[in-house]
Amino acid sequence: MHPPRRIAEDELILQCKSGSLKYQELLYKRFYGYAMGISLRYCLNRDDAMEVVNDAFIKAFNSMNSYDIEKPFKAWLRTIVVNTAIDRRRKDIKLLQNTDLDDAVHLSIGVSAIEDLLADDIISMMKTLPPIQLTIFSLYEVDGYNHDEIGDILKIPPSSSRVYLSRAKEKLRKIITEEKQRHGRALG
Repeated sequence: MHPPRRIAEDELILQCKSGSLKYQELLYKRFYGYAMGISLRYCLNRDDAMEVVNDAFIKAFNSMNSYDIEKPFKAWLRTIVVNTAIDRRRKDIKLLQNTDLDDAVHLSIGVSAIEDLLADDIISMMKTLPPIQLTIFSLYEVDGYNHDEIGDILKIPPSSSRVYLSRAKEKLRKIITEEKQRHGRALG
């Protein structure tokens, strides 16, 4: 018996554009892990991340005809997942938007403190951040958006994005310091 043939990405996409549910399922299965990895950076728990992924795939399938096959599919899907996660967080962010920003402090980045940590440790620490800080930290540090772009996406001033990023980094540094002290290791 022959192993099942792997369907090319282009063929999957063309069949999805024609509305084939079978190929939509195959595309979903192929890119689920990729989308989930992105979603987990923005969501506080796995259930929320799964909802974001499912919503993102529905949006992707509904707008598949607008996808330009000359461009990388993963980049297009990533944008949809990120935007879906942000849409989900937007109402929480609006509630936190009125925080007093006058007492913000600019802190430098302490990279050496995280050298000994595993990716899972860092992700766990990120999950302790308040939702707006997690979202802005992920957009800026992981996905490479600048503060003007983040401001446009979240409908906040770029200066607020800078403050929330600074607070996220400050909280992460504090958690890392406490973790290293708990294990008796000196900071780098």
